[in-house]
Amino acid sequence: MARLALVTGGQRGIGAAISEALQAAGRKVVASYAGNDAAAAAFTERTGIPCYKFDVSDFAAVTATIAQIEADHGPIEILVNNAGITRDAMMRKLTRQMWDDVIDTNLGSCYNTCKAVWEGMSARKFGRIVNIGSINGQAGQLGQVNYAAAKSGIHGFTKALAQEGARNQITVNAIAPGYVDTEMVRAVPADVLEKIIARIPRGRLGTADDIARGVVFLTADEADFVTGSTLSINGGQHMY
Repeated sequence: MARLALVTGGQRGIGAAISEALQAAGRKVVASYAGNDAAAAAFTERTGIPCYKFDVSDFAAVTATIAQIEADHGPIEILVNNAGITRDAMMRKLTRQMWDDVIDTNLGSCYNTCKAVWEGMSARKFGRIVNIGSINGQAGQLGQVNYAAAKSGIHGFTKALAQEGARNQITVNAIAPGYVDTEMVRAVPADVLEKIIARIPRGRLGTADDIARGVVFLTADEADFVTGSTLSINGGQHMY
């Protein structure tokens, strides 16, 4: 039977590419989404991948919905924590709400989802968890104190949880994407985007498929000796 993968934020952008790549690799995939019902329905119609709506920052909602997913589809053996938001501002304009929203959604969600699947993975002696960090969690970024803190926290979370999971054959890894050609990056002014690309040795933005291929590798049954690692996929922009 195909292993079941849950991809949070898995119906748009990088998340959609991850969901489809895992499906192509023979996994059964379920995606979560936060609010765009029409986009989720279109994604399911196009791919056959079911989508479940819940707020990844809400512990009770995560726990209940993951229980429902497992009741509907079987045990979750692969978890990809991809959901995330930005609320960018310089410190003098960064409100406590903007801080909390990003920390709770980007970092708190990793605790919420991992907590919900951990006992099952431990009992079955198998699990693959991939947390999507960021180059900006490694190098920092002007105007992204909240985002950089959350993503940096993901990298530390990954290393610590990997040590807990090793005895039960659960691997926990992270991917730190660089600048990827998504809607958010395409919204950057052209002159700024040109400067960003000039700092990337490969001379281009990343693609969602670049990130998805990394997830497929880290979630493979054969990747059982890779844990606690952060895979940087950034075209050489930051060698960490």
